[in-house]
Amino acid sequence: QVQVVESGGGLVQPGGSLRLSCEASGLTESIYEMGWYRQAPGKLREMVATLSNAGLTTLSRAKYGGTVKGRFTVSREHAKYTVYLQMNNLEPDDTAVYYCNALGYDAASIEVWGQGTLVTVSV
Repeated sequence: QVQVVESGGGLVQPGGSLRLSCEASGLTESIYEMGWYRQAPGKLREMVATLSNAGLTTLSRAKYGGTVKGRFTVSREHAKYTVYLQMNNLEPDDTAVYYCNALGYDAASIEVWGQGTLVTVSV
């Protein structure tokens, strides 16, 4: 199986920056996509950014949700299943619980979620 653990949330002022980390363990060679989703109070969970396999290159193709493009960057630590979300120019509307997600396949589909980390953007 696969497990993911997030870290790095906290309180930040508008315009500030934070970096979230997500480390996968277990059957990591089965993973073909890792990414970040968020859920604000009273709203549906939405995709923030994902990294997926592109051909033979592991976790190299990035995709972003419309509201974070240009401000957030998703990246992967070389040769590891650790994914980062660098968040710059944070806005109050970015306040949410951020969840790491991993998709994989090993004889059957795998989907796992982290426990979530709270990001609060406020003065």
